[in-house]
Amino acid sequence: MMTPAELLDHQDTARLWTSATPAAPDVATAYQSQLALRQLRQARGEVPRGFKIGFTNRGIWPRYQVFAPIWGSVWDTTLTHCESAGALSLSGSCQPRIEPEAVFGLRATPAPDASLQDLWDAIDWVAPGFEIVQSHRADWKFTIPDTVADGGLHFRLLVGQRIPVRAVSDSAQALDALLAGATVSLQRNGEVVDQGAGANVLDSPLRALHHFLQELRACPGAPDLQPGDVVTTGTWTDAWSVSPGQTWSASFSEPLGSLQLQLA
Repeated sequence: MMTPAELLDHQDTARLWTSATPAAPDVATAYQSQLALRQLRQARGEVPRGFKIGFTNRGIWPRYQVFAPIWGSVWDTTLTHCESAGALSLSGSCQPRIEPEAVFGLRATPAPDASLQDLWDAIDWVAPGFEIVQSHRADWKFTIPDTVADGGLHFRLLVGQRIPVRAVSDSAQALDALLAGATVSLQRNGEVVDQGAGANVLDSPLRALHHFLQELRACPGAPDLQPGDVVTTGTWTDAWSVSPGQTWSASFSEPLGSLQLQLA
């Protein structure tokens, strides 16, 4: 089993794990390793800004042999906001891939045992996003505990134009249906490479967020959601390998709009 310090060193140096030994013996232990890794990052001055949810798209579970969602932290050092276009550097990443996602911003901590409506009450905005994910296992061949211990596979998050949820919906039911029915076209250098829908992520991004909240609160020692946190809810398409110099675009249908990313 890898120590939190070893996990952080591999993240800092973008080196593959060389041992075939699992990073943790089970998922529960892996989350404790991730939380210890989180403490190490905080101790050196990084500030948590929210969370990412991974493997919410059931359509890609067989490809990765992962059959349940995971989560990890998003940091001030990994989060970038823009309007409709932004840029990110892949320097320091390990086997990076890109994912188009819906991102939520919280205005309040959700109520205990929050319903979907309670969750809607706690959300401030929704936005299109690109998450750059990475894996320190060669060829993305991993176990679920590996992905959890590896920081939820998070590298960078670009958040586009933030749309107030009350400007596009008057209830959780309305927002749930709107985002579930939304679609995305993913383009690399102007050519369409994939298409997806909000319904791919646990039936809707709002439901993915609700599932995550329950899992977060069931994890011993995990922090709760806080006002100002961002949560990105999982890819609407497959995850695609990326390289410096590429331009990626995601054309979402309403209410999310479009987002462009230049990679360096």
